[in-house]
Amino acid sequence: MMDSSNIVLRLGKPVDAQAIALLSRELIEPGLGWSWTPARVLGSIHQRDTITLVAAAQQQMIGFAIMYFGLEQAHLNLLAVRPSHQRRGVGRRLLDWLEKSARTAGIVAIFLELRTANIGAHCFYQRLGFSDSAFLPGYYGDREAAIRMVRKLRAGR
Repeated sequence: MMDSSNIVLRLGKPVDAQAIALLSRELIEPGLGWSWTPARVLGSIHQRDTITLVAAAQQQMIGFAIMYFGLEQAHLNLLAVRPSHQRRGVGRRLLDWLEKSARTAGIVAIFLELRTANIGAHCFYQRLGFSDSAFLPGYYGDREAAIRMVRKLRAGR
């Protein structure tokens, strides 16, 4: 059992792309095909308008998040925490860090999509102030529906 105070958040590096992609395939994308390949993750790490954030404990990646920043809206592309570290505040810390960055950048709202069957993630995001904004049939390659959620950070135009 690891103390969550030993967990460090840092920006993702190119060397992290493979591990992030593998965690995405294992925890987010099972049964959907592999969309977030190492090459796609590496592209996100290099994008100026995207933050890739890693949670690490004793040099081991235990979670990550990738968020795109537009002019007034941000989109949380991915967030995952290894099962061994879930329910210890790691996901909340990742999201809090990204939300502070979004507020600093003047972002009005953060959007995300999740699989309709992912009840645990849905509850997690609801507890953090996200609300359902749309139901998207066939969102995941016509295999599965998604729920779009939004968290308003401030009033927009």
